[in-house]
Amino acid sequence: MSHNRRSSDQRQRVAYEAACILADGSCQDIRIARRKAAEKVGATTQFELPTEEEIEQALKVHQSLFQREQQPIELNNLRQQAEAAMKTLMHFNPRLVGSVLVGTAESGNKIELHLFADTPEEVILFLMDQQIPWDDKEKTVYYKGHVKRIYPVCSFRAGETEIELTLFPIEALRQKPLGPLGDRPLQRATLSQLQELMKKG
Repeated sequence: MSHNRRSSDQRQRVAYEAACILADGSCQDIRIARRKAAEKVGATTQFELPTEEEIEQALKVHQSLFQREQQPIELNNLRQQAEAAMKTLMHFNPRLVGSVLVGTAESGNKIELHLFADTPEEVILFLMDQQIPWDDKEKTVYYKGHVKRIYPVCSFRAGETEIELTLFPIEALRQKPLGPLGDRPLQRATLSQLQELMKKG
């Protein structure tokens, strides 16, 4: 078997294992899922690691085989919750990212929103005014050219669902971060783009 063929087969195996890890709900972080899958399969080189897109495709195949009835319903519920949250947070130019946008989310997954404000305190004051209790943490976001920036995060629960807000400065609206594996630009959607997606089902 050629080196390229072996690497391709390994990538597919890692993508499948990572998809299984993401699907069983034990992990929502695609980077951790890929690392665990690579360890399990014994993938040791960069050529044997699947891209974000390859893992997403493997996850969609897994869901179509094993969660065909339930996953689309759960995804639609999460998108409806995301729509409601984005309407509430319209002042901060919300953008939906992550599995709820991509279409691989299921019950138990969090809704990830990017918000844009002059200062993080604006968002925090808004949450206080709305009497929404939140937890704070930080997130590292990567950009082209090996640039990384750390932004504050507020997360809260709406019913059973976690909503995670990453707080960016206004000028970051024009800057496209990379996806979690750093191999492509992060997909982001406005409220109207999400609503269009929901119409299409």
